[in-house]
Amino acid sequence: MKISRIVLIAAFSLCFALTAEAQYIGIMQSAETMNKGTYKFMVAPIMVFGKEGVDDEIGIAARGGYAFTDRFDVEAKLGFFDNSTFVGADGEYWIYRGQEENSGLDISVTGGLLWMFGNDNRFDMMGFEITPQLSGHITENLELCGSLNALFLSIQDAPSGIDDSFTRLHLVPGIEYHLSDTLDLVAEFGIAINDNSSDYVGAGIAYYIR
Repeated sequence: MKISRIVLIAAFSLCFALTAEAQYIGIMQSAETMNKGTYKFMVAPIMVFGKEGVDDEIGIAARGGYAFTDRFDVEAKLGFFDNSTFVGADGEYWIYRGQEENSGLDISVTGGLLWMFGNDNRFDMMGFEITPQLSGHITENLELCGSLNALFLSIQDAPSGIDDSFTRLHLVPGIEYHLSDTLDLVAEFGIAINDNSSDYVGAGIAYYIR
């Protein structure tokens, strides 16, 4: 019985290592929410840098959102990687805005749920995340962004007696550049700040219907 349990734990640890290969769909926004009634669609390639022998991985992140008020919007999120598929949703609330439009410091907080469906016998995961964020314009069109992303994950159907939960933490600097009334360029670099996380970089185009 003891040997069987050791084998089970070893097998789970291997599967966990495969599952824990980090894929992310990023933050990809500033602390400003959209104007009420605005729709948003965004596509961004994401590269996750592997560590401890794990290969780098490239995926695609897609988002669609709607602003219910001038301070609150919601987004549905999808992510497609070789090893997993993401499905998620979040809401962002604009806590503090600069005294003038396109100037000053803005602060928001985003919270949401996500599911990761593993491929090739990898475990599925679900979790929630919270992201406090600040941003500020350095020119009329260019905005610098910074956020702290905390992602709390739980592995589904893990064997009993096994710790099936873990946390990923990232410090995420980025930019948002206003290309036109309907297009923004967004880019960011996720810096891993705990052992369960990996660095990543992403950039994409956001399209707005106002």
